[in-house]
Amino acid sequence: MSSPGFSEAVTPATITIHSSSGVSRRWIWIALLWAIVYVPGLWTPPLLDDADSVHAEAAREMLVRHEWTTLYIDGVRYLEKAPLLYWGMAASYKVFGVHDWAARLPLILAMLALVLATYSLGKRALGEPAGFWAAVVLTVSVGPYLFTRILIPDMLIGLWLIVGFDFFLRTLDVTPADAKSASAGGPEKTQPVSKLSCWGFAAAAALNVLTKGLIGIVFPAAIVGIYLLLTGNLKHLLRMRLISSTLVLLAIAAPWHIAAAMDNPPAGQSRGFLWFYFVNEHFLRYLGKRVPHDYDTVPLLIFWGLVFVWLFPWSAFLVQSLGSVPRRWREWRGALDRRRQTLLLCAIWAAVTLLFFSFSTRQEYYAVPALPALALLIGAWLEEENESPADSRLRRGGRMGATALLVLGALVFAASVFLLAQSTSTPPDSDLADLLKKNPSEYALAFGHIFDLTPRALGLFRVPLATFGVALFAGSLLNFLYRRRNRASAGNWALTIMMVFVLFAVHQGLVRFSPILSSKKLADAVEQEFRPGDVIVSYGTYEDASTLNFYVRQPIHVVNTRTEGDMYYGSLFPDAPKIFDNDASFAALWSGPRRVFLWVEEDRVPAIVRQSGSYQLARSGGKLILMNRLWAAKQ
Repeated sequence: MSSPGFSEAVTPATITIHSSSGVSRRWIWIALLWAIVYVPGLWTPPLLDDADSVHAEAAREMLVRHEWTTLYIDGVRYLEKAPLLYWGMAASYKVFGVHDWAARLPLILAMLALVLATYSLGKRALGEPAGFWAAVVLTVSVGPYLFTRILIPDMLIGLWLIVGFDFFLRTLDVTPADAKSASAGGPEKTQPVSKLSCWGFAAAAALNVLTKGLIGIVFPAAIVGIYLLLTGNLKHLLRMRLISSTLVLLAIAAPWHIAAAMDNPPAGQSRGFLWFYFVNEHFLRYLGKRVPHDYDTVPLLIFWGLVFVWLFPWSAFLVQSLGSVPRRWREWRGALDRRRQTLLLCAIWAAVTLLFFSFSTRQEYYAVPALPALALLIGAWLEEENESPADSRLRRGGRMGATALLVLGALVFAASVFLLAQSTSTPPDSDLADLLKKNPSEYALAFGHIFDLTPRALGLFRVPLATFGVALFAGSLLNFLYRRRNRASAGNWALTIMMVFVLFAVHQGLVRFSPILSSKKLADAVEQEFRPGDVIVSYGTYEDASTLNFYVRQPIHVVNTRTEGDMYYGSLFPDAPKIFDNDASFAALWSGPRRVFLWVEEDRVPAIVRQSGSYQLARSGGKLILMNRLWAAKQ
């Protein structure tokens, strides 16, 4: 038993704040933590080239064209994505204007909805402290933060899954009629559950279909099917109003697909929307045969190992939390209470998600939909640890996790000190590109550019690096000391506060690295000089210079890259704009009467430009804006 001096700290997780009506207000702490971590990142860094600005531009063109069915980028049909994220961004533009922060706002608000939904499900099924800590785990973990820095919909998948499974778990609640019949030894009744629960589950699946495609159906169907199979309760499907629930799903998900198919039939060299969206983007992508093959795949062991990174620092308790999951056949087939039902469902949820992508091509962030499930498991375990005796197995597991975190924190701190000592003082106006070593073979990965860093470049990262190292060591040390004294809740808060500073350092690092990943500075220079009749050209793929399209709001020509990247399939339609140049057409454009702004990497300037001469307008991040002539008023 711990001494009075080591009693549990008074924190929002160890007390319950109630309003006059008796309703807990821990959700306020969760919302406050979300605001501290996520809101400052709305305005910086600028949108990045590739997926970030491509998706922002698709939403902008949706608004400009008043076209809510077919996505366009740079005037070209963009048929590979489901629309929900883009509808949200376009609505944000409509309310707040077209800004990069307005593009980010729907995803950041969705993150708030996700952590509050996690708290709600956890509170109802696992107990309020478990729900609270599960929400905290999601709010300050590395993965959710990183993958809301880019405009990709994967955190939204987690939101609709947790909403749907909350409704599903409600369908498992025993009705009074069932309970009375079972207690009397009578036959078990097959009584339909509430329409709201069944239709809510179907609606959540439909919204997921509109977010990411067919996995919106595959994931919940597989997870629920495996759960009911393991628990010997497949007949429960008969209670879930399958006909009306299917109609709800179709009513929400089908109209956009039908409209997209009608608006984009086979034409020219294209096979239309249905083939590209379902066959190419779902089945062929899963098999690694998608056209064009413009992506890489993360090795399987790294993919699974990264789950621990995305849940850091709470992954120190992930293995322990799996021990709370019912894992015996008799338990599955017995009378599971609500808590054990939820733990088993979350374990299946995480396993199905990770195994599904283990057999396909995969990116680092494909594990993101599993994170809410793992956060609930960890939150439940943290509650159990906090309530357990001082000498319990759970307390020992917590101390083991704390020890592992302390060792890692000490190593990271030592590495930070070493890198800071190796770094050289760099003028703040230095171009980061001059200090990096390029590794283009890694760029197909979401964060492949991190391999470009050198000791010289670290001179620009001294403050975030020092903040990262000190915060990680201090937080892990305090967590270790608190858990040794059986003050687990205080240790959890030490980790939470630590992550606020760690994520702040990560954000500052992204801001400093943004000139490499974004062409915003070049876009600003072009926007100041651009006049009607001028032409913007990317000597590379559209994605390489996509921030110019968003910030300047002018079309971009591309050279020799029509068959690469996001615009390939759209370029096959007869109405595709004439923005695809080859060497000959670019040479004619460059030597013609119109002024050309050429985006190009400084080590890839084409021969025609070198031979005929150019005027450099701007340079940033190893990229240039070159002009073929000055504006007449400046000559």
